Amino acid sequence: MKDASFVRCAYGQRRAVAELSKDVVAVSMGGEGQKGWVHFVGIGGYGLSALAMLARKQGFEVSGSDINWNIRMDDLHNAGVNVYLGHSIACLENKTAGKPPDAIIISSSIPKDNEEVLHAESMGTPIYKRDSWLQKITEHYNLIAIAGTHGKSTTTAMLSYVLNAMGDDLIAVIGANVPQLSEGNIIPGNGPNFVLEADEYDCCFLGLSPSIAVVTNVEWEHVDLFDDEEHVRSIFRKFVQQIKSGGHLILCGDGAGAYSLLRDCKPKNLASKGISPSTLVSDAGHSVTTYGLSSKMDWRASSITPNSQGGQDYILLHKDCPIAEVSLRLPGDHNVLNSLAVIATISNLMKDGDNVYDTIDSVKYHLSKFEGISRRFDFIGEVNGCRVYEDYAHHPTEVRATLQAARQQFPFQPLWVVFQAHSFSRIAALMKDFSTSFNYADYVIVTEVYSPREKDEGKDYGMELATTISGPASEYIPKMVDVLEKLVHDISARRNEETVVFTIGTNNEMAALGPKLLRRLQEIS
Repeated sequence: MKDASFVRCAYGQRRAVAELSKDVVAVSMGGEGQKGWVHFVGIGGYGLSALAMLARKQGFEVSGSDINWNIRMDDLHNAGVNVYLGHSIACLENKTAGKPPDAIIISSSIPKDNEEVLHAESMGTPIYKRDSWLQKITEHYNLIAIAGTHGKSTTTAMLSYVLNAMGDDLIAVIGANVPQLSEGNIIPGNGPNFVLEADEYDCCFLGLSPSIAVVTNVEWEHVDLFDDEEHVRSIFRKFVQQIKSGGHLILCGDGAGAYSLLRDCKPKNLASKGISPSTLVSDAGHSVTTYGLSSKMDWRASSITPNSQGGQDYILLHKDCPIAEVSLRLPGDHNVLNSLAVIATISNLMKDGDNVYDTIDSVKYHLSKFEGISRRFDFIGEVNGCRVYEDYAHHPTEVRATLQAARQQFPFQPLWVVFQAHSFSRIAALMKDFSTSFNYADYVIVTEVYSPREKDEGKDYGMELATTISGPASEYIPKMVDVLEKLVHDISARRNEETVVFTIGTNNEMAALGPKLLRRLQEIS
């Protein structure tokens, strides 16, 4: 179901800007008519792998290196990217071109003494951290930046999927795999709209200048970088201050952290046609639209009920006026909020003369078809009534939201959870919040902490968490191989019961646990 007339009205006049952007990048990278050669150090990460694939699809010569191989590097290799295992000066040698790369892009995790970085510096090759590169490639587009402590990957994917389905020739970069998109985590369109997941880690999003910024929520996260929640709020305030004059902030007002970003906003009467303009304007000159579940939000959802697809239905309201009935395939109130962000954003993109209600009908139709992103409430399989899911949650709020959605979908089945915390600093700082985030579960196994960027000081935070979890029964089993044996034994003994198992964590070893469990259960069934 395409809505070409909507796309033509809303976006057609900006296409010349997108063409200018492509020309600017081409000239700066390799001369007029040439795209140039860009090399990514740390290419296997979610962020850089997406940018590398986008550059390849846009016609650049692309190479990159990383210390560990993964499936994203397989995809890049198959797309024609020269991918190297390990970091070496040899990665920067192109015997055919006879010259160094036109630019080096490095991830936040790459140290300054990396040999490829040092060699590039000695050659005078421009070096960009991810934030600087994002600024460069987005500055001439209509940038829609999705930020927030939680939910930004799903919201970015949902918005990109819906706009693409409606016929918009957008560019999109998403920090997770989207199975319904042919390129997985990017859309390599021609613009003028550029939808980007804007990451607060390492203050990466502060180099952006969005036309529209979406903030899903603001909580204390990345405790290795930010001292407390106020520190995080101050970074987000800087981010929203970089919205272009005349631009727009779309914000979930249900949470105190995000709502605090409105302290510099004042009511103002705006001339409006249709239903999207806001009545709040910031001192910096951008207008504001709020969304959420409370009655004071501009866009809100009411009468939320589970549906037969395992998702949620709700009534969409704007300024307390019922607009439409929306149906989602994704469970949980957090995904209702994500869909409201999409609706508010697309309504803001509409131009005078558009048929607003027809557009909302189109948006809700495509929202009903969106199936989510990989590793978020991801169904792995079922054996003898045991259903296995995987989720990437690594913050107490995310764990709680995932398990609340699971309990809504499975109100009576035993809910078992295997959880692996990510980083010593996060689990130490947020231990109290983690201890109450598993209340919807019946049984929790906690493994040893996965902390690739931090030194192990010998404190067993996994065991501490297992002993402090309130509500469900819990135990500490540090090694994944022993977790697997425990699950196989206990589930086999309960083969006549419908057990639901969630593996929750970011590590690839955790991602492999669900499929291994299914195979073992199949072997003994």
